[in-house]
Amino acid sequence: MQDDLSLTARQSDVLDPARARAMQVALGQAATLGPGDALPPFFHQLYFWTPVPAEGLGRDGHPRVGGLIPDMGLPRRMWAGGRLRFDTSLRLGFEAERVSVCEAATRKEGRTGPLGFVTLRHEVWQHGALCLTEWQDLVYRADMGADAPRPVPPVAESDEEVAQVVQFDATLLFRYSALTFNGHRIHYDQPYARAVEGYDGLVVHGPLLAQHLMLMAEAALGPLTAFSFRATAPLMHHEAATLCRRGRELWVRGPDGRMCMSARA
Repeated sequence: MQDDLSLTARQSDVLDPARARAMQVALGQAATLGPGDALPPFFHQLYFWTPVPAEGLGRDGHPRVGGLIPDMGLPRRMWAGGRLRFDTSLRLGFEAERVSVCEAATRKEGRTGPLGFVTLRHEVWQHGALCLTEWQDLVYRADMGADAPRPVPPVAESDEEVAQVVQFDATLLFRYSALTFNGHRIHYDQPYARAVEGYDGLVVHGPLLAQHLMLMAEAALGPLTAFSFRATAPLMHHEAATLCRRGRELWVRGPDGRMCMSARA
């Protein structure tokens, strides 16, 4: 399924405080981070960009698959979830290295057609210490036919202890895409998102939802040592979402009560 499962990708980057402050502003926070400060959880998504020339991009704006991620012949990509283990804080203003491998790549037949499942593992090192390990679960699908059945999303629970309503718009999605160098067109190209991938609007990034949940968890529980999340239904840019927490369980509820993401800190 993949040319070389032992393939390793290494990238180094200086953790620029200006980029972290820009993320704080995009998330509605005060821009307080500076050199030497601990990087907030999941802000490492702002670094280790992998720019490729335009001719190296797929139709969806992502780099073409092949190499670290195998080509399964399935054009629609989704970030299905992930897990993180935090060992020690990354510090702004210093160089860090990300080491990435593909742990698994399988193709299966689902109820709506073929599915490709890919798990990437990223280790982020700084000053000779392993600071965090992240597993990314990606799903690839075939194009949907006009009469293809839509998956039925699960219903979210309503017994949260804490709830916070958040609003998204096209500007925020653009800024998050820019800060994370995410070229996926479903987040900023509405005609593409609707006509090619069959969404009702621009899709809110799964990692952006996870970012909100991590910050909510950290504010209540203190520094995180582990976090896992699973995307269960897309959220559109014109929809309000409710961030929910009950103890260490967190979730994102859509305006119609559907579960968009579940997580545990």
